[in-house]
Amino acid sequence: MQQPIIVHVVEPPVESTTIGDVLIGAFGLTGVLILVALLLGAVLGGALIGFKLLRARRGADTTMESDVIHISPYV
Repeated sequence: MQQPIIVHVVEPPVESTTIGDVLIGAFGLTGVLILVALLLGAVLGGALIGFKLLRARRGADTTMESDVIHISPYV
């Protein structure tokens, strides 16, 4: 009968996460979200302005009742 083969599994040491790593990750994620929000806002704002200019060029009525905001009840 053969002798059993014994294998010792040595796991690599785990690197600890410091507060600096957490802060860098949080600021990085926040920066990416801010950039995405700015880009999306610029694209949608440009689309709205372009749509309004296109409507004005085609001669559509730009003074629609839905654009007027009545704040005072006396108007």
